[in-house]
Amino acid sequence: MAEIILATFNARYEHCSFGLRYLMAGLGELAPAAKLLEFTLETRTAEAVEAILCLRPRIVGLGVYVWNTQECARLAAELKRLCPEVMIVAGGPEVSHETAEQDICRAADFVITGEAEAAFAGLCRGLLSGSAQGAKIIAAPAPDLATMALPYDLYSAEDIANRVIYTEASRGCPFGCDFCLSSLDPAVRYFPLEPLFAQWDNLLARGALRFKFVDRTFNLDIPRACAVLDFFLKRRRPGLFLHFEMVPDRLPEEILLLIKQFPSGALQLEVGVQTFNEAVALRINRLQDNAAVEKNILRLRRDTRAHIHADLVAGLPGEGLESFAAGFDRLAALGPQEIQVGILKRLRGAPVARHDAEWGMVYSPYPPYELRAHRLLNFFTMQRLRRFARYWDLITNSGVFTRTAVLLAGGLSPFNNFLSFSDWLYARTGRTHAIARARLRALTLEYLIEVMRLEPAAVRVAAEQDALDSSRQPKDGAPQRQARHTTRD
Repeated sequence: MAEIILATFNARYEHCSFGLRYLMAGLGELAPAAKLLEFTLETRTAEAVEAILCLRPRIVGLGVYVWNTQECARLAAELKRLCPEVMIVAGGPEVSHETAEQDICRAADFVITGEAEAAFAGLCRGLLSGSAQGAKIIAAPAPDLATMALPYDLYSAEDIANRVIYTEASRGCPFGCDFCLSSLDPAVRYFPLEPLFAQWDNLLARGALRFKFVDRTFNLDIPRACAVLDFFLKRRRPGLFLHFEMVPDRLPEEILLLIKQFPSGALQLEVGVQTFNEAVALRINRLQDNAAVEKNILRLRRDTRAHIHADLVAGLPGEGLESFAAGFDRLAALGPQEIQVGILKRLRGAPVARHDAEWGMVYSPYPPYELRAHRLLNFFTMQRLRRFARYWDLITNSGVFTRTAVLLAGGLSPFNNFLSFSDWLYARTGRTHAIARARLRALTLEYLIEVMRLEPAAVRVAAEQDALDSSRQPKDGAPQRQARHTTRD
C-alpha cells in the first residue's frame, strides 16, 4: 500500500523519470508512504490504472510531458471514474502553460505549474492532514537549488544496470529562442558542485556508466564545465559515457583540452545549430556566431574523439526549402557524426506562437504539435522534410550504413541528393517506420546501382563492409549507436 503514488509514462524503458525522482526526494518524511511507478507509452491505460489502484493511494501525482499528455489524460479520466476520492495532481512542462485548455488539467484535482519539488510536498502534507486549501492551479516558485533534496539515491540497481542516468548541474537558459520553453526562464541557476560530486561518486561506485546531463547550456560557465569534465576524467573507466548539450559558438581552449582527453565512445556533445540563416535566427531571437560554430565543430571533429550530434530545425518562420538545404549542406560539410533534423514544434507557452499570423504558421493540434505548413513551406514540402529527417536518422545517424550513406549523400549538395533518395524510398515503400534493416539495405543498393548508376561491385563492397561493422559489438561497453561511428573515424 502507498498513500502517495508518483506516476508517468516514459517514452521507452531505458529512460528514467528524472522529475518524479526529484519529487520523491522532496517528500521528506512522507517518502516512506510514497511509491514511484513508471510506465511506457506501450502500457495500456487499464494496466496502469490497475497498478495504481491496487496500492490504494490517496494522492496520485502525474508527470505530464509533450510525449505522454494523451496517455496521462486517459489515465486521469479513468482513475476519477473508478475512484473519485483519489486526489490527482498533475505537473510537468506540458501542463505549466495554457493549462485551462487541457483535458488532463480538467480531470485533475490540482495542477502545479513550474518546478514542483517543494510545492508538491507541501500540497501532499495538506491533503493528508485535511488542511489543504486554495486554488486548483498552483504556481510553484523556483526552488533554491542549494538546499533542494537531490534524487540520485533513488536510482535503483536495475536503473543503473539498464537505463540512462539523468543528471544536471544547472537549470535555466540565458538565451531567448522563440521555439524553446527554456526561453521563459532566462535566469541560469546552479547546483553547488560538491554535493553533486559526492552523488556522482556514489553512482559510479554502484556501477553507473551512462550519464545524460539535461542542462540546456552546459558550457555557459566555463570554470564549472571544466570542473565537471575533470571530475569524470579522473574517474574514467571502460564503458563510461557522458552526454552534454553545449552552446556551439563557445568552446574556449581550456574546455577543448579536457575534451581531447576522453577516449572514443565516451563523450557525446549535442550542439544546437538550429539554423545558419542569420535573418531567421534574428527573427526567432536566437543569437549565434555562425563563424565560431563552424570553427568549433571543425576543431571538435579534427582534434577530439567526441561524438558530435548537431541539431537543425526545419520549418522556422521565414525559412524556406532552399535556405534550409543550404544550412544543412553547410553543417554536413563540418562532418558531425549525426545531424538531427527536428520539425519545428509549437510547445505550449513557447514564444514562437507570435509568428503565426505573419508567416501563416499551421501546427498540428495534437502532441507534439509539429508544424504542418507555413508561407514558404506548404504541407507537401513539410511531409517531404519529415520523411527526409526519418530516413536520414535510419540511414546516416544510425551508423549502420556509414559507407553507403556517403555514396547516397555525397557531392555538392548532400541535402538534395538525400532528398531525392528519400522521395524514391517513400515511393517504393509507402512508409517511414517498420522497414526491416535487410530490406532497407537492399533498397539502398538498388537505388545506388539502378538510379544513381554507380559501379555495382564498389557499392556491394561498401554495403558488405557496413553490414560487418554494424554486427560488431562495441568495445568497453560504449553505446552501440556511437560505437558504430567510431569505426569510420
